Amino acid sequence: MIDPFVGTWTLNVARSKFDGNHRPPNGTMTFERDADGSYLLRAHMTQPTGETVAERPQRMRPDGQPYPVPDLHGLTTVTTQPNPHMLVGQVRREDGSLVGEGEYVVSEDGRTLTATTAGFDTQLRQFKIQTTWDRA
Repeated sequence: MIDPFVGTWTLNVARSKFDGNHRPPNGTMTFERDADGSYLLRAHMTQPTGETVAERPQRMRPDGQPYPVPDLHGLTTVTTQPNPHMLVGQVRREDGSLVGEGEYVVSEDGRTLTATTAGFDTQLRQFKIQTTWDRA
């Protein structure tokens, strides 16, 4: 079976729901799968100013176990895969409080990925967005 996540995705702005502080005019996202079963998620967004910003790459190990977030002391990430078309990830502080979370769902036909993410941005502003991505 071909992994439904692996590949490059292009942001479909018209079908996405953004909050006021997070409204990129375009973006790309790639999922890679390693031999150990983990995913590497990379995303590049264009700011309204035209500047391209690479988000911090995310390592997602869908085994339900906590792993330290590299370079962010005191944070752990947990990823589960309830079914082959869904990944759910959370980032938590040492006290268990939630910092951010994301749910990634690939359509049955494999052409569309919907990502619902929430948390705090680098300026500590809370956000919740739902983005739709088309397979490139």
